[in-house]
Amino acid sequence: MTAMSSDLPSYTLRYLAPLSLMLGLTACTSTGVRGIDDASVSPPAQWHNADETASASDAASLDTAALQQWWARFDDPVLDRLIGEALAHSPDLQSAVSRVAVARAQRGVERADLLPSASAGVSGRGTRTRDHLAETTTNSESWGASADASWEIDLFGRQRLQLSAADANLAQTEENFRAAQVSLAAEVAVTYINLRAAETQLDVVLRNLDIQEETTQLTRWREQAGQTDSLATLQAEASLEQARASLPSLRQSIQQTRNQLAILTGRTPGSLNGLLEASKPIPEVPPQIDIGIPAETLRQRPDVRAAEYAVQSAVKLADAAQRQRLPSLSLSGSIGVDALEAGDLFDPQATVGSIVGNLTAPIFQGGRIHENIVIQNEQARQALLAYESTVLDALSEVEDALISIRTTRERLATLAKATDAAREAVDLATLQYESGEADILDVLNAQRTLLSLEEQQANTTASQASAHVQLYKALGGGWTENIPSLSAN
Repeated sequence: MTAMSSDLPSYTLRYLAPLSLMLGLTACTSTGVRGIDDASVSPPAQWHNADETASASDAASLDTAALQQWWARFDDPVLDRLIGEALAHSPDLQSAVSRVAVARAQRGVERADLLPSASAGVSGRGTRTRDHLAETTTNSESWGASADASWEIDLFGRQRLQLSAADANLAQTEENFRAAQVSLAAEVAVTYINLRAAETQLDVVLRNLDIQEETTQLTRWREQAGQTDSLATLQAEASLEQARASLPSLRQSIQQTRNQLAILTGRTPGSLNGLLEASKPIPEVPPQIDIGIPAETLRQRPDVRAAEYAVQSAVKLADAAQRQRLPSLSLSGSIGVDALEAGDLFDPQATVGSIVGNLTAPIFQGGRIHENIVIQNEQARQALLAYESTVLDALSEVEDALISIRTTRERLATLAKATDAAREAVDLATLQYESGEADILDVLNAQRTLLSLEEQQANTTASQASAHVQLYKALGGGWTENIPSLSAN
């Protein structure tokens, strides 16, 4: 490091300026990755499964305002309340808010590095010397006060690049918070749908148990009347108890799903039992969704935008690493007072001052700067690859949700016909058994078929509702622009 005072000869400055420029030109090389324009993936013009899934109105622009609270389209007040409480009280979201606060503070640290720093101090010293030979004592004191300032001038923009990287990192953290909102809202909705599906299955089993109990009682009466043997009664009782055996697991699933919803909303297990005690049907899916085009979805999804900001931050840091090869200029100054007595601290004649400029350039670092440049360049490349992966996942999630919506709709239509036929088969088999024209096994098989189809119908209805939730999530719905503070939570 070379000290350069304010009276440095002007001819020296004339030689240093071209030297700095030359070093800047030779050191500035490309990082290889300049931004998301270097990505090898791009969104298609339209969704491949959109035309097969819904009406032509789906080609309309993405309604981002409706996506913000997509769960309202299910018209279920309980679901609305659960998602609202989860977004307000979830510990996971509070952690995400804390990470945003940390990123803001880190950005403030980078900004502070661009500004001068100043400090001040006061010192005092007293001594007492005793001469035993002369029997004399000498007292002395000294006082000082100073104000110091230093400033590293951002000659080649390295510090501003680091500040830009901090800006991008803050934006990425904010988008990660919004992505957490999207995931949480979808998870609450799917869990709620699973709860209602388990309740629907329980209702199906209970209704079928009533039918099977009537059949079992009828078989006992026929046995008592000598119209059938005990084998038919035992078969009916076995089928009845087999159906009853599914009740405990369904009730267990209901209680555990209620607890899961409580955890998602930031509450203790069991605290939502009062709200969820009343059984309700599976939420009905909305008639249609305007899915827009892939490019709109990628702009809407916070995880894609977070990945884009990650690329920006990495590229800025790579550029800043390049500038480590360039000279740096720092200025430091001091003004102070040296006095023999405290009363002289305010004497203008005791004032001293200095200003120093330091111009340093790296000559030999053992390859440290070069290796750091390699690290930052590769991290920028990794960020770009992560962005590409996020884009592909986003596109795939929408396509998969569209496929699931279409297939569940087709399956529900088929199951509705099969269930109607099975219900008629149960009635007919029961009548034939009562008249002695059919065997008890025909009745039991018809009842088991009906129970299986109704359970499949409940599961498929839940799958269809969950597919709509996944589509809303895949489209980037469920986040708000404003980020709450920790105190608000």
